[in-house]
Amino acid sequence: MGTMIYAHRGASKLAPENTMPAFELAYHAGADGIETDVQLTKDGIPILIHDENVRRTTNGTGFVQDYTYKELKKLDAGSWFSSKFSDTPIVTLDEFLDWVQDKSMFLNIELKNNVIPYKHLEQTVYDHLKKYQLLEQTVISSFNASSMERMKDIDPNISTALLSSKKIPELPGHLKRIGVTGFHTKYRLLNSNLAKTCRKHNLALRIYTVNRPTQMKKCFKLKCDGVFTDVPHLAMEYRELYE
Repeated sequence: MGTMIYAHRGASKLAPENTMPAFELAYHAGADGIETDVQLTKDGIPILIHDENVRRTTNGTGFVQDYTYKELKKLDAGSWFSSKFSDTPIVTLDEFLDWVQDKSMFLNIELKNNVIPYKHLEQTVYDHLKKYQLLEQTVISSFNASSMERMKDIDPNISTALLSSKKIPELPGHLKRIGVTGFHTKYRLLNSNLAKTCRKHNLALRIYTVNRPTQMKKCFKLKCDGVFTDVPHLAMEYRELYE
């Protein structure tokens, strides 16, 4: 397989991000994998949501960490996108992994702990992946370097990646010190030198968020290991043309 196509929060141009409709559409589009975000509720349940505050993607207000699981499940996570998705609930990590377990899909789980340092988030996510026997097809990523170090302490063999929207000097050495096996960065930072450096040092390079055909073409031509896209159905079409 060449460049892998991960549906960014599911097929999030077609359905509300990080919900089951978005994941279902990504699966039926033939995406190689799904990227999603994990945070913890007040009572320690891992749920899938990008923002620390529920305001943008639900009919609620306030921070995820201040809601219990039962309270969060009552929120409407679909109407903001379209009335067609009214009453779509927030998804728990358990629900998502149970759904994906029998599908031939790869996962990228982003730990959303660079703003709020959720206690035991690494171990919680790891235990869930182990329970569903999905460790080998999952990459764990975060903007929080310390979090990635903790994940490596839990399991030195798990695939991990540091997220960064900024250029990092002496990248290979920096990533080696953290112990990650991959680098996830913004499309605007992608160039042939970065691709060559990652390939030389056996670091998986995955690019976000790749929605335009010209962007897709560049990622495919530079043989990036993966792209995160809101439109996996289009990315699948363009990969056939450019790879």
